[in-house]
Amino acid sequence: MNLEDRDSDRRGAPLGTSNSEGVRDDSLQLLLVGDCMLGRLVNEVLESAPPERPWGDTLPILHGADWRLCNLECVISDRGAPWSAYPKAFHFRSSAKNIAVLTTAGMNAVSLANNHVLDYGYDALIEMLRILDHAGIVHSGAGHNYEEASRVATSKVSGRKLGLLAFTDNEPGWEASADRSGVFYVPTDLTDSRAKKLLELIRESRDVVDVLIVSAHWGSNWGYRPPHEHVLFAHALMDAGADIIFGHSSHVFRGIEFYKDRPILYGAGDFVDDYAIDKVEPNDQSFIYVMEMAGRIARGVRMYPTLIRGCHASLAEGVYALSITQKMVDLCAEYHTPTHWNPARGCLEITHSHTDAHKASNSH
Repeated sequence: MNLEDRDSDRRGAPLGTSNSEGVRDDSLQLLLVGDCMLGRLVNEVLESAPPERPWGDTLPILHGADWRLCNLECVISDRGAPWSAYPKAFHFRSSAKNIAVLTTAGMNAVSLANNHVLDYGYDALIEMLRILDHAGIVHSGAGHNYEEASRVATSKVSGRKLGLLAFTDNEPGWEASADRSGVFYVPTDLTDSRAKKLLELIRESRDVVDVLIVSAHWGSNWGYRPPHEHVLFAHALMDAGADIIFGHSSHVFRGIEFYKDRPILYGAGDFVDDYAIDKVEPNDQSFIYVMEMAGRIARGVRMYPTLIRGCHASLAEGVYALSITQKMVDLCAEYHTPTHWNPARGCLEITHSHTDAHKASNSH
């Protein structure tokens, strides 16, 4: 792989056939990044730095997409006190003004089903819900009660309706109920009644949105390969009607599988944070994932390698990009997912067969 041949504009043209302007009439580019933790040292930096700072030089790629989603690994609020109902090692909160960090990136949606959304208690969570709504950022995975936490968030983009349904198997003590705020907690056990309810929600939602993204904050913080139960669970989510599985929680990225012609990101990795770097499994490495949709089908995926440096994301270059990219190539190969490096665009690509995808869409 030659990583030196790069265009100044790394957003690139969409994959596949294009019209005279370089964009397919039916294409929609959805951008996903993993865990974004804006608390602690990142929050301190933002006391004096502009809201663009956490995104570093990745902003042109973020702005080039039609719709953007991240897992928000903190609470954005000025309220609350560190969770104390039981011991918790880390508590992440970012000042209310830092909603500007998300709006500066053009973030359209966030997943809130994770193990940090209640780090500062229920008042902080409720304030964040109001802040997100005021900013026009849709959210799924946490709410005032179970009904709200398990609700599909929707966005209209280019005449199409996108749906986001977020759940987590972390922090069972935070499970939302009919009269208690919390997260949409679902064990990754297909025999559990909550898993069956999740599958039912997916089946009900598929027909009312044009693309359904299921966000899963699942499993442990470490490991380049998902546990077997996650593979089975992801396949069941796809069988029920999900179009994209957006997995996160692991601090390192994992391979991408195409199951019935639909992509499963088992772990997107960390995108912005202040964490110490593990020498065995470097948790400062990740990707920007750009999916070009043709109807419900991801015709292709572009992956821009990134590093976390000084509490902000940055595009990886040279030997760093080579190392990160080769790791993803190897992980994808385990799922028989072919990848290729595009030196002109500075990204790893998965190009999916539109013909096969069309057959899959009709048979789903």
